[in-house]
Amino acid sequence: MRSKRLGTGVALAAGTLAVAGLAFAPTAQAVTPQTATIVADCGIYGGGEATLTATQSGTAATITLTSSEITSPLALSQDSITSTLTLVKASGGTTSFTGTKNPAMAAGGGVTVGPLSGTVASGDSLQAYGGSLKMVIFGFVTITCTAQGPQSPGPFVFE
Repeated sequence: MRSKRLGTGVALAAGTLAVAGLAFAPTAQAVTPQTATIVADCGIYGGGEATLTATQSGTAATITLTSSEITSPLALSQDSITSTLTLVKASGGTTSFTGTKNPAMAAGGGVTVGPLSGTVASGDSLQAYGGSLKMVIFGFVTITCTAQGPQSPGPFVFE
């Protein structure tokens, strides 16, 4: 009889801890929208439509840019582009996302950079229009792209 009570007590204690753990578990952070599109002008390197995909975990956020219309002028190896994406804050100022992540790309193929890492605060509303994407290839070829209008469906809002 004693082992049955002990088992019941252990089960109740485990259940209580599980419920307490749920109560104190951190809430999931989310950015909305998770994807947005822009039309970018990259000067002599061309331009076109690009998709921005954002993620958030607390104050850490990432953004990846992909485009089949913005193309690589040269064949590039994986993680060979140093990128800085600068977004404009609705409250004033800018936030930068940086990194050297990219897949291998063929000459003339679409461009993907990211995930690029940055820091955000709760309530930040960030827009590509007015900012820029700077990509440095081989340490000396710099390509700068700018959005030609507001991103659609709207700015990224971080929670």
